[in-house]
Amino acid sequence: MRVVMFGYQTWGHRTLRALLDSEHDVVMVVTHPKSEHVYEKIWSDSVADLAEEHGIPVLLRNRPDDEELFVRLKEAEPDIIVANNWRTWLPPRVFNLPRHGTLNVHDSLLPKYAGFSPLIWALINGESEVGVTAHMMNDELDAGDIVRQEAVPVGPADTATDLFHRTVDLIAPVTVGALDLIASGQREFVRQDRSQASFFHKRSVEDSRIDWTWSAEELDRLVRAQSEPYPSAFTYHRGRRIEVLAAFVSQGRYGGTPGRVFYREGDGVVVVAGADARTGRNHGLAITRVRTEDGRELPAAEYFTTMGGYLTARP
Repeated sequence: MRVVMFGYQTWGHRTLRALLDSEHDVVMVVTHPKSEHVYEKIWSDSVADLAEEHGIPVLLRNRPDDEELFVRLKEAEPDIIVANNWRTWLPPRVFNLPRHGTLNVHDSLLPKYAGFSPLIWALINGESEVGVTAHMMNDELDAGDIVRQEAVPVGPADTATDLFHRTVDLIAPVTVGALDLIASGQREFVRQDRSQASFFHKRSVEDSRIDWTWSAEELDRLVRAQSEPYPSAFTYHRGRRIEVLAAFVSQGRYGGTPGRVFYREGDGVVVVAGADARTGRNHGLAITRVRTEDGRELPAAEYFTTMGGYLTARP
């Protein structure tokens, strides 16, 4: 099939690479200009560079709603559009243009975690598996019929970076497998159960701020979800910002006020956590490694030289 690809960052790059390695013919690529947004500078393999290396025409757009783009799409005569990590809305006249419509590739197990940063949100929320879904695009974001979907398990120590590497390897088999089904003439796919749908916003620095009323288990997942190269989870100690780079859920249960720097356990320093910490039934978050405002990384036991005091959400 003749394919036009819309995509961005490493997700789009992997999709284009899969298409180039398939029997399908990529006739045009549309991608976003480079961005300075903190999350868009991560996993930023260039779709444009890969397309140009293979002599494929490239259009740079923030939004795909101008007349020139639409004319170029019609001239390309695609059988299908394939999109992955396209960051803005595709209008119906674009996604309905090809005779087979538009296949969108999304890094979640739809209908859950539509929208943005699905791996990070899924890890924070304690999901047992994550994955990649190829679905037909319709008027509602990430809501069309599912053509192919594959999952991988989430381990107890996995970080968002681990899950990225695990799911990005699913892009090629999911994308090409879905295209092969469509090329074979299959038209009936799996409808999404919209009662199970959830839709998430883009993450920002604010979403990495630690709230010590969360449980230790939730905070452990937040720290792992904000692993390098993502902006780290952070808190304030004596008015100064510190990043929490590594932590674990304490074995012991600790009572008191959320955020209290309380006790050494193993190589960690336990901080009281949970809105109901006063009951003494909660585990704490044992911090093992931090980064200070001046960029120094050190063991938490070296940073917290004495127990006592509080970690807070703001200075």
